Amino acid sequence: MSYQFDFSFLSQYWPDLLRGVWWTVRMALLAMVPGFVAGVALAIGRIHGSAVVLRMIGAYIEIIRNTPLVLQVFWIFFGLAAIRFHVAALVAAIVALVINVSAYTAEIMRAGLESIHGGQIEAASCLALTRRQVLWYIEIPQAVEKMYPALVSQFILMMLATSIMSQISAEELTGVADLIQSFTFRGFEAYAVIAILYLMLASALRWVLLAAGAWLFPRLKAGVAAGGRK
Repeated sequence: MSYQFDFSFLSQYWPDLLRGVWWTVRMALLAMVPGFVAGVALAIGRIHGSAVVLRMIGAYIEIIRNTPLVLQVFWIFFGLAAIRFHVAALVAAIVALVINVSAYTAEIMRAGLESIHGGQIEAASCLALTRRQVLWYIEIPQAVEKMYPALVSQFILMMLATSIMSQISAEELTGVADLIQSFTFRGFEAYAVIAILYLMLASALRWVLLAAGAWLFPRLKAGVAAGGRK
């Protein structure tokens, strides 16, 4: 049995694919910043919070990290609708992504915060810096710099996880591919095309984030350059 590859549908459906790319990028960007901020806040609370706060944050992180993202977005989109609280697909997708990535970011940032030498904290205290100033000027910048490569990988995974949002009819890339193959019956070609698009998006996002990291943290750029000369 032979199979004839046919990508002619691209001439008709390329506007839909571009719309899917836009939705994917939009969801990822709208979830990235609040997810990072929430993750940093959770990490700080888990290290410097009271025993009650620590247990609450720990429970939140364990629940989110040990349940599927698709279940989380289903609960927001379908579960809340059951109690007559309707949420738009884009909003439900972004909220689910923020909740999910914040839990993973919290653990990444916690590792970064705990890696800072205690002598720096003591020196800052001797200079009469407040707890907030120590966090803002010493701990958080160093933690972000140390864990930046891990954060980049996590944000790329989050961008790829937007594919799950097709399950709630969000018109991102995978959702568009589902529609295309349902009309053209060219599932192999449709999913091959979006696989290439996802690869391009992931590569572009990685390049942008690493370029931003090299600008924000010159030592990262120096480390990469030194590694390349070996």
